Amino acid sequence: MAGAGPVGRPGERATVRLRHEEAEEPPRYAPEWLRLREPADATARAQDLLDPLRIRLANLPGHTGALAVHDLGCGTGSMGRWLAPRLDGPQHWVLHDRDPYLLHFAAVGSPRSAADGSGVTVETRRGDIARLTPDALAGASLVTASALLDVLTREELVTLVDACTGAGCPALLTLSVAGRVELTPADPLDAEITEAFNAHQRRAGLLGPDAVTAACEAFAARGAAVRVHPSPWRLGPEEAALIEQWLRGWVGAAVQQRPALRDRAERYLRDRLAACAAGELRVVVHHSDLLALPRSTGGAS
Repeated sequence: MAGAGPVGRPGERATVRLRHEEAEEPPRYAPEWLRLREPADATARAQDLLDPLRIRLANLPGHTGALAVHDLGCGTGSMGRWLAPRLDGPQHWVLHDRDPYLLHFAAVGSPRSAADGSGVTVETRRGDIARLTPDALAGASLVTASALLDVLTREELVTLVDACTGAGCPALLTLSVAGRVELTPADPLDAEITEAFNAHQRRAGLLGPDAVTAACEAFAARGAAVRVHPSPWRLGPEEAALIEQWLRGWVGAAVQQRPALRDRAERYLRDRLAACAAGELRVVVHHSDLLALPRSTGGAS
């Protein structure tokens, strides 16, 4: 049943690699956090990138049947719930994630219809999208991802870019961290926490705030046209629950990166949480959305 749960075709070959030692790893992201951030993500994503995307999709060479949309690192499926109802025509979404629990949520919660009322179907594929095999995106019309680029290494990013450009399909990659945060009212420790958090994002070779620049360079080097648009979270008293959880994670990562911050960070976090509870704190977390339009290979479905 389309959209009702994980779907697989008999004899289907896996298109992502999953290392043996990863099979029992705990999930990277809790579904509760993904649900909490989904409304802010939906509001932040860059609407201005949709028109050039629609034009490209309407002119895919040899396109027949449903658009084949691959959602990489789909989590609970928020990207599909946001994008599928904004595109016309029948769509078949292929949801990739390493966590079967999240894949189930994504499949069950997937949209059933496109902007024009056409049907939307879904299948799931488990694996780590950081190691896409060359044929992972065969037949893809579009690749999407949300909050993904910044948790890749440069090598993993190049693998992703090669897969997208090899398939000749556009890529809409949203909500990559930009390394800038604005809190109102300001605090003298804001800059130091931000710097430590950004260093944490770059740990072990991850791209963190450098991801969008690296992606632009990689796509452009392969002949793709690239557009980037800001997609900030703008959070106020109505998003107090999200601010609270974001603050705890943001400050916690900064302290993990620089333990010498601990005492001052505990005071900082306590004061910030009090301001949030009183409805006095506003936060802008800057992200960037990227649309890459590779040269068409003529092989898209």
